[in-house]
Amino acid sequence: MSISSITSTALSAMRAQTTRVGAIADHFANSSTPGYARVNTSLTSVVSAGVQVVVSPTASDVDPATELTDLIEAEQSYKANAVVFETGADMWEMLMSIKRD
Repeated sequence: MSISSITSTALSAMRAQTTRVGAIADHFANSSTPGYARVNTSLTSVVSAGVQVVVSPTASDVDPATELTDLIEAEQSYKANAVVFETGADMWEMLMSIKRD
């Protein structure tokens, strides 16, 4: 696996978590709207494309405890992938520096 594919995968995972956080924000914003049902966000690993997010409607109501737990999980995942991305970028920069010298 190359450095560019590692950073690309980390970036796609961060984008997926951003989508997930957006869905959670919608849940909180619309929780008191009559007839509103939360959506489910599923993350899937795709070999050639990194991480894919699928948003699908559910029949369940918004549960604040579940939403907060999901938000914490999304935040931690985003942070972990940001570290992977930054490490890959640092490695790429180091390789380019070695190549120039």
